[in-house]
Amino acid sequence: MEAQVGMSSHGGVVDGSTAVKFLQKQQAVAPSPSPRQHQQQHQQSAEIGTVPQLLAGGIAGAFSKTCTAPLARLTILFQVQGMHSEVALLSRPCIWNEALRIANEEGFRAFWKGNLVTIAHRLPYTAVNFYAYEQFKKLLKSIPSIRNNSESAAADACVHFVGGGMSGITAAMATYPLDLVRTRLAAQRSTVYYHGIGHALRTIIRDEGFVGLYKGLGATLLGVGPSIAISFSVYEMLRSNWKSQRPDDSTVMVSLACGSLSGIASSTATFPLDLVRRRKQLEGVGGRARVYNTGLLGTFGHIIRTEGFRGLYRGILPEYYKVVPGVGIVFMTYETLKKLFSDRPV
Repeated sequence: MEAQVGMSSHGGVVDGSTAVKFLQKQQAVAPSPSPRQHQQQHQQSAEIGTVPQLLAGGIAGAFSKTCTAPLARLTILFQVQGMHSEVALLSRPCIWNEALRIANEEGFRAFWKGNLVTIAHRLPYTAVNFYAYEQFKKLLKSIPSIRNNSESAAADACVHFVGGGMSGITAAMATYPLDLVRTRLAAQRSTVYYHGIGHALRTIIRDEGFVGLYKGLGATLLGVGPSIAISFSVYEMLRSNWKSQRPDDSTVMVSLACGSLSGIASSTATFPLDLVRRRKQLEGVGGRARVYNTGLLGTFGHIIRTEGFRGLYRGILPEYYKVVPGVGIVFMTYETLKKLFSDRPV
């Protein structure tokens, strides 16, 4: 039999069995990648271009909003309860009764009233939101103090929280007039004042001036910054922990579950600001007199005095019904499309 030989690192001759043992020893000693390194490698491999990333974010937002449009409309109707006497009919709110009223009085399609403007708003909003989030993350990670502590959980949390808040504010400012029009279209009941997106924009400018398109912007920015910051932070934390414990689980399932939980956390924390925002947006509709003649804090005080502290959480139940699938679908669709686009041949 022929003897198998090889060269040692010092130039000597070694037999084949010694070489095999040496290689096995080297493989055993070589450290396997940590869960954090594995996740970073996965994220790097999933990098996509600007246009695909914008498309992934926009499609995810539009698809999610279309799926949850009926619950979104119910949330808005409950939020404005008590603002005017004629909508005080919902003094003892019941989601099922209100859903039946909409179906009987306005027809089944009315559950998607304002959904076209929702999609027109959500496509650019979510696209800008996710894209800005990725850019702000890169910017924050380039800061020396954060870059030098890249393995720190606290540094990661800071990047996700600050990046999420800044991306939310950026997206909200860029698309706010469409958000206001969406709210007014969805809040219409039997009396129709606005006939579509273009008519609503023209009417608001005519009746309330160009500034009318930005009513409630202050409350929006105060709410959307913390809301998106909490949402992204909780999502990234849950997803990272899940993947480190169960790396073989489906990305779709992980994104859906973690997104749903992050939506609950962010909605609970920022719902009162969202309610005030909705009510400020609806002031002056159809030439009505102003209801809240004070700033943001004064509006909070007025609601607490007239409706109690619970008034700040009016509509929270349909909000939960909406946000659990809604945010989960957004993250699930975004991650799926990102993977799809990254796997395409260049």
